[in-house]
Amino acid sequence: MAKINDVMVQIGGPAGYGIMSASQRFCEAMVLGGLNVVTRAEYPSLIRGGHNTVSIRVSDKKIGCSRKRVDLLIALNKETVNIHKKELIKGSGIVIDNDKAGIDKKTLKGFKLFNIPVTKLLAELKLNKIMANTILVGSAMAILNYDLKMLEKAIVKDFKKRNKSKEIIDANIIAADAGYKYAKLHYANEFDFELKKKPKKDKVMLTGNHALTLGAIKAGCKFLSAYPMTPSTSIMQYFAKHENKVGIVMKQAFDEITAINMALGASFAGVRSMTSTSGGGIALMSETISLLGLSEIPLVVVDVQRPGPATGLPTRQGQGDFKFVLNVGHGDFPRIVLAPGDYAEFFKEGFKAFNLADKYQLPVLIISDKHMASSLMTVKPFSMNGLKINRGKLLTDAQVAKIKDYKRYANTTNGISSRSIPGQKAVFRSSSDEHDEYGNILEDGDNRIVMEEKRMRKLEYVIKDIPLPKLYGPKNADVTLISWGSPKNAILEAMEILNKKGKKVNFMHFCYIFPFHTDYVTKFLKKCKKVICIEENLSGQFAGYIREQTGIKVNKKINKYNGRAFFPEEIVEKVKRL
Repeated sequence: MAKINDVMVQIGGPAGYGIMSASQRFCEAMVLGGLNVVTRAEYPSLIRGGHNTVSIRVSDKKIGCSRKRVDLLIALNKETVNIHKKELIKGSGIVIDNDKAGIDKKTLKGFKLFNIPVTKLLAELKLNKIMANTILVGSAMAILNYDLKMLEKAIVKDFKKRNKSKEIIDANIIAADAGYKYAKLHYANEFDFELKKKPKKDKVMLTGNHALTLGAIKAGCKFLSAYPMTPSTSIMQYFAKHENKVGIVMKQAFDEITAINMALGASFAGVRSMTSTSGGGIALMSETISLLGLSEIPLVVVDVQRPGPATGLPTRQGQGDFKFVLNVGHGDFPRIVLAPGDYAEFFKEGFKAFNLADKYQLPVLIISDKHMASSLMTVKPFSMNGLKINRGKLLTDAQVAKIKDYKRYANTTNGISSRSIPGQKAVFRSSSDEHDEYGNILEDGDNRIVMEEKRMRKLEYVIKDIPLPKLYGPKNADVTLISWGSPKNAILEAMEILNKKGKKVNFMHFCYIFPFHTDYVTKFLKKCKKVICIEENLSGQFAGYIREQTGIKVNKKINKYNGRAFFPEEIVEKVKRL
């Protein structure tokens, strides 16, 4: 009996053959049919060429991560089969033009080969060779016994969005239909997996970068300045695409130093602003992040991680920037650091980041990564409940008019001073030097103590304003998993699998990293029987941070640092070993 609505599909081939666009149309066809998808894209850091793949998990249930196995491989060339054969399981299918690829069937024992004569079909239909991907995707729809109309609608939607001509749209529909008919004729009901439409629910398909950007726009962010750096670039692209419609401004800077200084200037003028980059860009922004701390200018800074050091693996996955972001910038100054773990958190906490930046007048750093940034996923529309913009102590003209002695850096109980903007009749000085309450440069020792303590005192109030880490699963468990950021969904699925197998497991996820809820976490961890820290870096940076903050040494660690995201199967296997 065929498995219904639970399949891992992978599309692979040379760069330039439309792997990404074909996968998007495949996903759109699934969503139009009421199904859920999660994608995982892998591509080399080359300007041109190389091998690209997109893995697509499809289910009628709620899903939040990819899987390790591949059930159906859609291969545009022989190399794809050779590279990904090890990911196939017994009974997996391979969709390929084997007349052209010439793979020896003996080497594919245990797999099902679906030979689609793509080259021949393209010639007969007089279609461009770039449409080979569409023929193969159409074939996959037939092999999975899915409704071709959903793919046709997806093709129309995708190409219209990209302003393609009717001739191109029609040609791709012909290509999809040709692949579908051939596979139906020769391979009907030969595969162990099947996809069936479900009643369409209210869902959206987007990436983590899109979710974060939507949260920023909802929060009233009006200005983004950035320099392109994989994998953060799609934040810029999304801003640029919608700036006229929404009334926002995106400026591509000359470099990352320029980018953060432009954002600082916009924020100083009263505009909610943001900059986004990756680890190498954060390194260049370090001095200005320190300036934000001293001059008490609010700004949201996004680090979409990629594996370092140096250029490292610029198109791959990793969580190696943890300690760097936590300590970026010279000197002591307050900041807030958070690492959302799913797209709803990217939207909601992305929104809240701007309120926190304004309220406490400091930099808020959001840590993301390539996996979250670029993976397409179906989610419920984000809730707008409780999302109210709070500009903190940003003064109005009427409030400024009542002030006779304006101290921009007044030494208040909570460390937060009233903030005016250029053009208002509240004169003060702002520089990169230590200053008194008026902003006048002052190197007096006693004043230095007052100003340092004034700024850092904000953290005593921030900690009351940010949520506790969230516990999933039973309160009491034999094994407690802890992690931060993007491994969240893979860990949740692994926890569910382990609990079904009789292992009592719970999971604490940390979204807000700094300031740290030390007392709460210490009391919780002291009660745990066995703690395992899961993160995507070699040195166990979060485990070290936990020990620094609580005094508790986490001996059991699951670290992945090969440039790829966690799979739930890996976590299950390694938890069992530990």
